[in-house]
Amino acid sequence: MVVATPTPVANEKIRATELPIIDLMGKRSEVSKLIVKACENFGFFKLVNHGVAEDVIAKMEEQSHQFFAKPSSEKELAGPSNPYGYGCKSIGCNGDVGEVEYLILEANPLSISHSSQTISNDPIKFSCAVSSYVEAVREVACEILNLMAEGLGVPVPDSSVFSGLIRDVESDSLLRLNHYPVPPLRDRDTSPAASFHHHPNSNNRIGFGEHTDPQILTILRSNDVGGLQISPEEGVWVPVNPHPGAFFVNVGDVLQAMTNGKFVSVKHRAMVNRYESRMSMAYFGSPPLHARIGPIPEMETPQNPRLYRSFTWAEYKKATYSRRLGDSRLNSFRFQPNDEYIEN
Repeated sequence: MVVATPTPVANEKIRATELPIIDLMGKRSEVSKLIVKACENFGFFKLVNHGVAEDVIAKMEEQSHQFFAKPSSEKELAGPSNPYGYGCKSIGCNGDVGEVEYLILEANPLSISHSSQTISNDPIKFSCAVSSYVEAVREVACEILNLMAEGLGVPVPDSSVFSGLIRDVESDSLLRLNHYPVPPLRDRDTSPAASFHHHPNSNNRIGFGEHTDPQILTILRSNDVGGLQISPEEGVWVPVNPHPGAFFVNVGDVLQAMTNGKFVSVKHRAMVNRYESRMSMAYFGSPPLHARIGPIPEMETPQNPRLYRSFTWAEYKKATYSRRLGDSRLNSFRFQPNDEYIEN
């Protein structure tokens, strides 16, 4: 997933680009087209008028802040992250590190209720807040995926080809809460060079190194503090400005495979903010472990031959977590002419 280098390399460029802002309440046919265009060009967009109630978001943020404000000894009771639970700085099991502490939860009510016992002093309140938030953002994710399918010309009876994978009761979806504390004063780079080469609101310390998300779709909410960057091309990083009330949506590897490379699973990273702590809440919509993934029929044509062989989410997930962050994953699932063709 990510290689968290201690500082960005010298030949990186920071470029200002405004990402698409899509209003989910717009005319359906137009929204569908805009989403497809954004996923082709950026793999990333901002979503407004998404329909998730403000109090649902506020309660989730409140519970997240309360957890990360606890002493380390109390937070560690919810860990170690294997793969769910609390972790700090060590990202995964492959030596990746970052200036981040995090809490990973399975996105189903039973698991959330069970995990809450070691996470919160008021487990029922925590469980209700998380379950309500997960349910709400899953609905948004499903609506976005249905709009994508429509925009790609998938017939209406099959328009749940993407969303059905995360609605499945065995969906492997998860919620990840990331907290990026302000670095100690002695560790901050306040030089003019740092301000020029990096976003003004960011330190040059990497909170979470460059990676793509392996799942289908990510719905991200942050606390309006800068730090997120995407890489639309090699060596170029684009700061994603905070947008009050918006969700950030990005394509995952599975969706890139299912669209036969039409949609882009974009590399992104999080920089530590020099002045304010940053917190993000990421819902990762994932298929069931047994689900077989491959390009949908509408995306395979003589002009656009099959790029990826079929694989199960369990196979891809195993390959993903055996690599370091940033290592290429989808390339190893490229379809070769002598590969056995397996229908999804």
